[in-house]
Amino acid sequence: MKSLAELEEIRKKTLEQISLRTSNNGMRVVVGMATCGIAAGARPVMTAFIEELNKRNLRDVTVTMTGCIGVCRLEPIVEVIDKDGNKTTYVKMTPEKVARVVAEHIVNGRVCLDLTIGEADK
Repeated sequence: MKSLAELEEIRKKTLEQISLRTSNNGMRVVVGMATCGIAAGARPVMTAFIEELNKRNLRDVTVTMTGCIGVCRLEPIVEVIDKDGNKTTYVKMTPEKVARVVAEHIVNGRVCLDLTIGEADK
């Protein structure tokens, strides 16, 4: 960094990247990151969501983490909450399943029913 202009450019780029996590205009993706979630692989799932959303340039989707969601045997658990507050809970998530959830649910509005909590015990 050699000038204030360069510093300002770095600041601007960083703020744009942060907006991916702080937007309140669209959907929210909440990843359970308690000890049970992390042990089951939640960290790579969260990273996959961020990468897939960046790849698709979806800036109105917030990706956050939470503590225990409460069903440890179904971890990693991800909740997708739409702009109206409707929540879909995905269970036993993997980084490979993330692309499908983003494409079908977040982009096209079709819940991936076979990956939801209601289907886990069938």
